[in-house]
Amino acid sequence: MKQWFDTFNQTYFQGALPQPALQLSQSRTRLGTLSYKRVRTWKGMKNESYTLRLSNYYDLSEREYQNTLLHEMIHYVIAYKGWKDTSAHGQIFRSIMQELNTKYGWEINISAKQSEVGEPATDRPLQERLILALELQTGERMLSAINPGYALMFEKQLVTIREVKTFFWLRTFDDYFRDFPVVRSLRGRKVSVDEYNRIIQSATTASHVRDLLDG
Repeated sequence: MKQWFDTFNQTYFQGALPQPALQLSQSRTRLGTLSYKRVRTWKGMKNESYTLRLSNYYDLSEREYQNTLLHEMIHYVIAYKGWKDTSAHGQIFRSIMQELNTKYGWEINISAKQSEVGEPATDRPLQERLILALELQTGERMLSAINPGYALMFEKQLVTIREVKTFFWLRTFDDYFRDFPVVRSLRGRKVSVDEYNRIIQSATTASHVRDLLDG
């Protein structure tokens, strides 16, 4: 998100936007949101403490996430500049959106709601997932659906984490993972020992992720 924000800020907004807090969410209703505080100063009301969030609940393409980020950045520039638009997606918003779409080939939509922008992962054909299976020193089991581009980096990190007792990499089409977000950070979902063992036994497993990626 930071890399995209910096690139878009320089390319389309003349570098005028200070970097906000950038966060991921699990929102099922909105793919992106911009929030900020309204504070009173001696000059009048001012917007500050901007936070821009993208939901990774849905399995969208990188291009779809970029369009969502640009949607929220249009909201950001309007709020940061203090421009008075005719509505939330009024004339100013639509003018900027139209320029980005026609001049630069983006597909930004008026709405960042899931119902209008993307379909839930449960309505899409199930794709093969790269799964990280973790056993912690406490005996807890964790499962994560991993973005393959980050897998080698994660594997290097895992061997340095004392809390991790052992881990396996899996490739599977198991419908169990349909609603798992594909993550780019080390986080996962706690599961029972029985479910953990079932997943490992039913999937293609490897002790090193490179064996699965190369395969």
